[in-house]
Amino acid sequence: MARTPAPLPSASRRQRGFEPACGLMKEQIRTAGESRGFAVARLLTHWPEIAGEEIARATRPVKVGYGREGMGATLTLLVSGALAPIIEMQKEKLRERVNAVYGYAAISRILLTQTAATGFAEGQAEFTPAPKPKAREPDAATAAEAHRTAAPIRDEGLRAALEALAQNVLTRRKSKEGSSP
Repeated sequence: MARTPAPLPSASRRQRGFEPACGLMKEQIRTAGESRGFAVARLLTHWPEIAGEEIARATRPVKVGYGREGMGATLTLLVSGALAPIIEMQKEKLRERVNAVYGYAAISRILLTQTAATGFAEGQAEFTPAPKPKAREPDAATAAEAHRTAAPIRDEGLRAALEALAQNVLTRRKSKEGSSP
């Protein structure tokens, strides 16, 4: 007597127990972002890293609009009023940084919209992003190993970035192994 195969689980049923909230909301966030033109959600979620802390405090990405000609998109930023001329002078550098996230020249123009720090309506969240949590300082052995790993690199900026990356990887590895960093 042949056994009938078990029915396939439905898409709504979870198989692995607890799941991170970001996994449950991924589709809804992607759909909402795409409706505003954000094909790359990282532009919204990592804005302070992309734009830089100083620019991110004064701006917020709102919309990416695509023209009919298809020759690049327009990124619309909300800017607190007094800082708009300063941001205007830095638009080209900001456009290059945003295009680096996309991996190609997706944004051809940046449009600034001046507004109050809380937006157009009362009670909206302010522009200032939440402070970053303090990272734990690595011990001397970890710092020395990271420095030794990045030492052959000639470019000073790249060497510093790789050294910081090595410290993060080594610190994380130690915490996963159970030893305290």
